[in-house]
Amino acid sequence: MLCLGGLSVALALALVPGNSEAVKEGECEVCVSFLGKFYESLKENDVKFNSADIEKALIKSCKDAKGKDNRFCYYIGATSDAATKIINEVSRPLSYHAPVERICEKLKKKDSQICELKYDKQLDLSTVDLKKLKVKDLKKILEEWGESCKGCAEKSDFIRKIEELMPMYAPAAAKARTEL
Repeated sequence: MLCLGGLSVALALALVPGNSEAVKEGECEVCVSFLGKFYESLKENDVKFNSADIEKALIKSCKDAKGKDNRFCYYIGATSDAATKIINEVSRPLSYHAPVERICEKLKKKDSQICELKYDKQLDLSTVDLKKLKVKDLKKILEEWGESCKGCAEKSDFIRKIEELMPMYAPAAAKARTEL
């Protein structure tokens, strides 16, 4: 009788949901987004799904990555200046088509910083008042476009440069601003 009681307690403990490390909604935003886009690009480019080819493609993809995507690549060791290398923790699961959420979940256990990465909030250039933004934010807009403002000393210089380049980088926003 005592043996049966111990068995039922063990069974009950096994069925109680524990502290799962599952990725929650909005968590690991950069990891899930970057790996999702990367996985789709692998399928589009007919890359063989083996670890070696995936690693080569990932390193190539990370060379073009900017901002938070580049930071993610650094954390997994896919950049030339990375200190650690856990790139195989991405390439091996991708080779057998594991869901990116599950890959990010495992990466989170290896390095919690990976899931702490979040994308910066995007500005709606068609409605935002550039004069109310900080110079830091104006510089960031230009940086995202791959531009710089040489010789800009004041906020008005940055605003002028953004308004000058907006038709080229954000044509919809430029059109909406002229209609106001």
